[in-house]
Amino acid sequence: MTKRNVAGNQVRGLNRRSLIQSTAALLSVPFVATATSAGAQEKLAGSGEVVVFSYGGSFTDGVRRAVYEPFTKATGIKVVDVVADFCEPQLKAMYSAGRMDWDVAFPDARNYPELRETGMFEPIDYSLWDQESLDGTPADARLKDAFVAGQTTIVIISDERVFKGKGPKNWVEFWDVKNFPGHRGLAGTVQGQQNILAALVADGVSPKDIWPMTDDKLDRAFKKLSELKPQISKWWTAGGEPVQLLLNNEYAMSSTYNNRAVQAIQKGAPIKMSYDNCYHTRTFGTLMKGGPNISNGQKFVAFLNRAPIAAAWTQGTGWPGSNVNQLKYLPADLAELSSVNPQNFSKVIVEDSDWLAAKRPDEKTNLAHVQERWLAWRAQ
Repeated sequence: MTKRNVAGNQVRGLNRRSLIQSTAALLSVPFVATATSAGAQEKLAGSGEVVVFSYGGSFTDGVRRAVYEPFTKATGIKVVDVVADFCEPQLKAMYSAGRMDWDVAFPDARNYPELRETGMFEPIDYSLWDQESLDGTPADARLKDAFVAGQTTIVIISDERVFKGKGPKNWVEFWDVKNFPGHRGLAGTVQGQQNILAALVADGVSPKDIWPMTDDKLDRAFKKLSELKPQISKWWTAGGEPVQLLLNNEYAMSSTYNNRAVQAIQKGAPIKMSYDNCYHTRTFGTLMKGGPNISNGQKFVAFLNRAPIAAAWTQGTGWPGSNVNQLKYLPADLAELSSVNPQNFSKVIVEDSDWLAAKRPDEKTNLAHVQERWLAWRAQ
């Protein structure tokens, strides 16, 4: 297959590409997409190529083995991967220029509403999806012109060497310094909404009332965060920090990315993880209107969401899609710990990306407003 480099841009906060790359690099489970069904070979067979956005590095290495090579073997369609930190700047530039060079991209859910309004996405042909994919993928993860391609949760972790099975299981207990003593860690990035959500839950706000994050709720959250601030020994900013700091005895508990925690637990780290009312974000997969190989793009998307291939994508990237039927093809320990497991997903609070992307009267997005308030509080 072919790789094309595209200049990438950083966004404020953690570098999503770096996080996903480093996550993929740490995975050691075997890939399951070693064979494909005759159905895939017949229904999705074709020729030529499909141009797919990728984050590069170990992410691309993993997804090539897990998805691209099996796709080409099953269909005869070659995958050309284009690499950038993020796809959104390039999508906007190509759309403005009137020339779309890609077929498949993965925009963040917060950026999806703005891009969708331009009309740059092609409707997805769900008739190409097999029944196991349709049955396993929730309706809210199968939009007219997008599907959930990746999911991440900011979970709670605690040190089993300290708590011996009795560590904090939720944000109320995370804030309880009397019954759960020890240094804490929270994300110190400019994207503070995950900490705001945690504080609101700790202060008794019902999960169904978290969104929208109105100013009165922000006031309440920052007051609650101020209570815990003296207990935060370090505000982590890199994805690998929380687990490492906990293992180094610098944290007794922390928030962290679920895929980081899963990797550490699979390797035997003394860590307990909880999804209870934790912040859950999504990244969409989209087909680009005017792409050079859109028919092949439809076939690629249908192939990617087949349950065995979805499981291989999860193992190759650490970034599960939403087809729950993939659980049948995942190793038992990973299936139990993954956010795609309904028992875990039922506990999370999904980000309201539409609200974050919406404009305020001052033309700022709600996300920008929340981040400004977060940074102002951090500076106090």
